[in-house]
Amino acid sequence: MTENAVPAAPSVFRNTSFLRLWTGTTASGLAMWALPFVLGLAVLERSITAVELGVVLATRTAGFLAAVPVAGVLADRHSRRAVVFWSCVTAGVATPMIAVGMGRSLLLMAVAATIVGAGQGACRPAFQALVAEVVPEQGRQQANAATTLAIRVTTLVAPSLTALASLLLDARALLAVTAVAWLCAALVPPKGSAGQPRPAIARTGLVAEFADGIREARRHPWMLAGLGALTAVIATGYSATAVLLPLISRDRYGTEAVLAAATTAHTLGALAGAVLIARWRPRAAGWAALAGLGCYASIPLGLLVPVHPVVLVGAYAVAGIGIELFNVPWFTAIQREVEPAKLARVSSLDFLLSYGLAPVGLALIAPALGRFGESAVLAGCVAVCLAAPAAAALVPSSRGFRRTP
Repeated sequence: MTENAVPAAPSVFRNTSFLRLWTGTTASGLAMWALPFVLGLAVLERSITAVELGVVLATRTAGFLAAVPVAGVLADRHSRRAVVFWSCVTAGVATPMIAVGMGRSLLLMAVAATIVGAGQGACRPAFQALVAEVVPEQGRQQANAATTLAIRVTTLVAPSLTALASLLLDARALLAVTAVAWLCAALVPPKGSAGQPRPAIARTGLVAEFADGIREARRHPWMLAGLGALTAVIATGYSATAVLLPLISRDRYGTEAVLAAATTAHTLGALAGAVLIARWRPRAAGWAALAGLGCYASIPLGLLVPVHPVVLVGAYAVAGIGIELFNVPWFTAIQREVEPAKLARVSSLDFLLSYGLAPVGLALIAPALGRFGESAVLAGCVAVCLAAPAAAALVPSSRGFRRTP
């Protein structure tokens, strides 16, 4: 069989359980991505100040990071469907409390945002583990591609939908709409098809059980290498995008249109990558995924070199394609290789390190710019985005994202 040949397989959307899970995941993603834009509209309406917006978003992130490891343990202890339900209900109930606090109490808004963030963080590893319960192994890459496709579409349309809805509703009413989306995410997903029941966990405490998940991850050298590469790329490439793209768009090109075009191209590229990897099965799946991750170097490289705006936009599209060529095989391999009883904990470790440490990169890039200058920082980001995946590929088991090379 050639590298690109794919055996005919039924669509995962014929799997009713997965369709329900996909719908719930999409609803949670819509609620999660809509919140910052709704709060931005509240600033424009003068319901809250820019400082209050910053506090609310920061406390939401803190709640997310605090909940992810705890949720991984709980999702391995109990029904993953139950963890999804209670985490999404929690986020849905707390969201309207942000609206209640607008113009009245920053403390109430901050506490509510922390709870919303905790609900968001708690549902992530449980959703990820549920895919392995409702989809047979041969369909999981397609299922993960469909899920990431939905998330990318959500990030693309959430701002537009929020802006259109704001013509009819104020920020408080829009927060109520996002709460409904959270309730949909809580109610729609199915129970896991427990054809392969998980063994009972000897409960030794949250910390000890999470440490057991870390030990499981350490059993897979490819996972540690890939997670290190992913963390490094997000901490540098993502930081360059978030901090320097707006400045370069304004100062080099004299228009914010480049900023909008580049971020849109990144999302469209990710959509194309998800469609491609839904059916492509490279023989060296891990190496192909790590090569895709290395494509993120095109972003800081495009920001470093004074290229035509079209070239910069194209660099963002390439990075978007590459990140999904990594994400989908990565999630699929974790679901295949990790012990089912520890899958949620390993997934929570993945989220915690890769995306949880992204704010550290954002916090460090500003002082780095002041100390070393824009060109040196961008060159360093290019080097990290190329070197980290290449170093991960040197681990023998990284070739196929399997413990046995």
